[in-house]
Amino acid sequence: MPRILAVTLAAALSWTGLASAQVPDVDIPFEQFELENGLTVVVHEDRKAPIVAVSIWYGVGSGAEPEGRTGFAHLFEHLMFNGSENYNDEYFGPFEQVGATGMNGTTWFDRTNYFQTVPTPALEMALWMESDRMTHMLGAIDQERLDEQRGVVQNEKRQGDNQPYGMVEYSQLRALFPEGHPYAHSTIGSMDDLDAASLDDVREWFLQYYGATNAVLVLAGDINAEEARPLVERYFGDAPVGPPLNRINEWIPERRYDTTEVLYDDVPQARIYRTWVVPGRITEQRNDLQLFATVLGGGRTSRLYQDFVFGRQVATRAVAYVEAHQLASQFHIEVTLNPGEDVEAASARIDEIVAELLAEGPTDDELAAARTRINAGVVRGLEQIGGFGGKAVTLAEGALYAGDPGFWRTQLERLNNADADQVTATANDWLTTGSHEITVLPFGQYASVETDADRSALPVVDSTPELVWPSVETAELSNGVDIVFVRRDAVPVVEMQMVFDAGYAADSVEGGQLGLASFTMNMLDEGAGRMDATDIAARAESLGANLNTGAGLDTSSVTLSALTSNLRPSVELMATVITDPSFRDEDIDRVRAQTLNGIQQEMANPIAIALRMLPPEMFGEGHAYSVPFTGSGTPEAVTGFTRADLLAHQQAWLRPDNATLFIVGDTTLDEVTPILERAFRGWRAPDAPLPQKNLTEASNADGARVIIIDRPNSPQSLILAGLIGPSGSVDNPEVYAAMNDAIGGSFTARVNMNLREDKGWSYGAQTLLWGARGQRPWMVYAPVQTDRTSDSLAELLREFDEFTSTNPATAEELQRSVNNSTRSLPGQFETSAAVRNSLANSANLGRDWNYPATITARYHALDLETVRAAAQEVVHPEQLVWLIIGDAAEIEAGIRALDMGEVEVRRMGQ
Repeated sequence: MPRILAVTLAAALSWTGLASAQVPDVDIPFEQFELENGLTVVVHEDRKAPIVAVSIWYGVGSGAEPEGRTGFAHLFEHLMFNGSENYNDEYFGPFEQVGATGMNGTTWFDRTNYFQTVPTPALEMALWMESDRMTHMLGAIDQERLDEQRGVVQNEKRQGDNQPYGMVEYSQLRALFPEGHPYAHSTIGSMDDLDAASLDDVREWFLQYYGATNAVLVLAGDINAEEARPLVERYFGDAPVGPPLNRINEWIPERRYDTTEVLYDDVPQARIYRTWVVPGRITEQRNDLQLFATVLGGGRTSRLYQDFVFGRQVATRAVAYVEAHQLASQFHIEVTLNPGEDVEAASARIDEIVAELLAEGPTDDELAAARTRINAGVVRGLEQIGGFGGKAVTLAEGALYAGDPGFWRTQLERLNNADADQVTATANDWLTTGSHEITVLPFGQYASVETDADRSALPVVDSTPELVWPSVETAELSNGVDIVFVRRDAVPVVEMQMVFDAGYAADSVEGGQLGLASFTMNMLDEGAGRMDATDIAARAESLGANLNTGAGLDTSSVTLSALTSNLRPSVELMATVITDPSFRDEDIDRVRAQTLNGIQQEMANPIAIALRMLPPEMFGEGHAYSVPFTGSGTPEAVTGFTRADLLAHQQAWLRPDNATLFIVGDTTLDEVTPILERAFRGWRAPDAPLPQKNLTEASNADGARVIIIDRPNSPQSLILAGLIGPSGSVDNPEVYAAMNDAIGGSFTARVNMNLREDKGWSYGAQTLLWGARGQRPWMVYAPVQTDRTSDSLAELLREFDEFTSTNPATAEELQRSVNNSTRSLPGQFETSAAVRNSLANSANLGRDWNYPATITARYHALDLETVRAAAQEVVHPEQLVWLIIGDAAEIEAGIRALDMGEVEVRRMGQ
């Protein structure tokens, strides 16, 4: 190991000896039973909110696809949302009516899952819906629906392929896995195979894989097994058993040599991907390798980051991680180099760092920090019951892959008991040869039983659980910082956020520089007090804390997630970062290079381009919101930032009389106040008055404008448009939200049902009201296939025109918005961080702390004419500013033919 790197790591890791890896004793108690037809059911009781997560996992994924049908498992997942024999309509509809959250489905190599979190009164409805598509689906699928979802999936594929580095996975899988291996092709599949999918394929797949013996149903939340069993038996008891399935348990290809490959893509930075095939997800070796990966590239104190990003500053990202699957896992290294850096030298340096760690093994401090990092992540993840993570997923994965819902405990015990010798030995077994490196360079027995389930109609959801809003306490520190506090003890964690009235809207204040707010906030944890960035990261990791800094449109903030057992030292770390940043020139230069590279990345990403360009075109010069909504600023401004600029911004905006500290978690106000007083004891407001942001009212343009950003050979066009809408601080925000829900704010809203479900031209289209204290941009978002760009624009214009004239919002649309917005409330505030964020949002918008508790009454008071009037106020298609990113040679003529307004064509990056 070079001496400089050794000294740097020694300094960073010295912190880890100051705090032991104190991991709270968390658990997910569960009961498991099996129906007569073989369905496995797992129930976890968690009464902290009146909601239940419903998650069903099928033991089939893209690895089971036959030759010529790649992508079919995922296509079938989409079809499962298009109705069943007894509810022949969009699956999302009833769930939106009852306020469900976290509704989705996903497919990967080994499994397909479907999940939603519903208010407790809607559980029976959810079970009816899930069981109906499990048992009564085939009669609802016809050629039209298959063609529709085929188009949606193909647009999803186009959208993913169109992202920077979007083609890498295809090459990785082809190289690492031999022909015939279940992982040799991507889950999204090929266009030709998707085109070939037939109704016979649908029937065969459903009958083969969607039987009860191949599924695990998890219910987590406001329910116990005694309550759950009769419901599950009623609705799932008649599900077909399904055929016996033969399975491969392990298939790790033998690779005796390292291989390399070069790809070219429309990207601003070279990136190196190095991957090994390693043992599968339930093996002990996988856990050893997870620890090894965390030491190698799992955070800012990791060896790769310290060398590439922090030390030599030749890369903006350097990570290592294990992607776990059933038959085999993948150990990944990814390094994104700064422009102009030597790719071959970088690859050789990866060789050296990996070889050093394989030879020496991790130090005790490194291994302790890795364990703490992983354990803290587990603790935080178990606060939530549903969604893409949380308890339901944890139990389902254990049941499906290991036959034990509590398998997560086994894995955690392995991680915490593995010593350095064991970890190093496992790594040497698997990481010494057989890698594939891709360098991406810029290019120019059972029976069904009769049940009493009524399939003639959905179970009626006739009640809505009330949102019980927690008691809010307030206080003020001696230096003027306002404190807003809520006690929640579901997990031993405290969530804090120090919020300053700044944000990148402050960049437009006279004398301001675009991007300075974000840059200053990003610099806070690059050095403070006697610590450099590595010291800060090491200290946070040793405490099991997450410390983040950043800026949004209206506010800047420092966020801390601390284990209760380590609250005092975690708060002291937060305070040091806020009150005593170093702003060293060498750190400024390093972050400047990272920021400039980030701007280059934005200019290669269609969505980021649109968010940079559209707001200034809407609000005009001088307005606080006439800034790039990415917050990163411009290359010219960032290049000129000095230490004096950062100090001036900090002194003007990051001050106690401009700060509110929001605290939610496992402590009391009396306990935490003296900790805060001590930590912030020397922080005082300056004499200078607070600057004022220009949030005066702006007006929409007199006529529509169209800006085409030419992106040659783009397979998609990104349509984004905007109007200046009402302030976020209005007294009746629910009126505008309900209006937007009808036209484009939900899956079943008009624009998405048109462009995605009816036409199949887009993976998803929507409208939204951007969160802001001042006037909120009302925006249109629609990525569409290139050859349907002008057709999509015509459909959007027609929808907007009819929405404000001949086909205004309907009573059904309003009721759908009311139901979804009110019935979803209990599930929205399951986590402490969600409550904290709500309090901060209320402060920013001038609302009472208990505003969420008033939402139900507000929505039930809405009338249709008021919502229609809001559409007349906001939606003016004749004044829209359109930004369309795509291949101008293919789309310009069609756009001009629509006569939407003045058309301007710009080059990418202009």
